[in-house]
Amino acid sequence: MVILQALVLVIILFWNKNCYSNNMYIVLYSFKVKSGEVKNFIESWTELTNLIFKHEGSLGSRLHKRSPLEYVAYAQWPTKDIFESSGGNLPEKANKYRDLMRVSCNDIEVTHKFEVVKDLLVNKIYE
Repeated sequence: MVILQALVLVIILFWNKNCYSNNMYIVLYSFKVKSGEVKNFIESWTELTNLIFKHEGSLGSRLHKRSPLEYVAYAQWPTKDIFESSGGNLPEKANKYRDLMRVSCNDIEVTHKFEVVKDLLVNKIYE
């Protein structure tokens, strides 16, 4: 688990430096999905994440599969303040996706919150 967390931290700290300020804020989530619920989980996670992006000012999120029923996601925010003040602008349908995601999981946990120190990740291979 420590290796996975270190890998995710490296990804977080280096992803697409041109998209945000030096104060970018990251929230890392862990999901333990119920057997037979992976499709429902991914669909509800996707829909809820899109709504948060559209209505709350996030920079989006990435979902990673650790094992067949374990997933890790990190959400990116322009600043800690924007993250902490989010939640009040979501449309009613966000509750549907949030509830579907919760029902499809045995456990959902916020495992870490980070501020980006240096961002060197780019969108293409060095030429």
